[in-house]
Amino acid sequence: MDGGIPAEARLVAGGTASASAQGVRSLLFLIGLATVSACGDTVAGPSIPLDEPFTLAIGESTTVSGAQFVIEFTGVTGDSRCPADAVCIQGGDALVGVRVSGGGTAATFELHTGDASRASVTHRGYRISLVKLEPYPFSSRPITDAEYRATFAVKRL
Repeated sequence: MDGGIPAEARLVAGGTASASAQGVRSLLFLIGLATVSACGDTVAGPSIPLDEPFTLAIGESTTVSGAQFVIEFTGVTGDSRCPADAVCIQGGDALVGVRVSGGGTAATFELHTGDASRASVTHRGYRISLVKLEPYPFSSRPITDAEYRATFAVKRL
């Protein structure tokens, strides 16, 4: 006897505590597994329908319903657009980075504002188009990454 508790009672109590701890560990494992599964590459932010323009900030992503993939606006890698308060010989161009993932694959693309033939790409039977990039530059004020917003549209081919 230990502290007045018979050995048989200590075994049952220990076994019950052990079973409870095992149950809690199993529950936590299942919750963790569900969380990891939910963080796959097919779910991100709200879902948008095909053929509807949508706007993202850098680092934001959305699921395209019906297309089974996620589009992420990864950044602007160059912005040589002619400022609105300047006179330029050429309109310039901005390069918009996009990452498309889903179905176990991922691809990155660079879409252009100054060349309509390079403002869209084809990915798995869909056309992903850059509709516009805001804000438009002014010579007196640089644009920070936090200010950029890109509007896209996705269409089934």
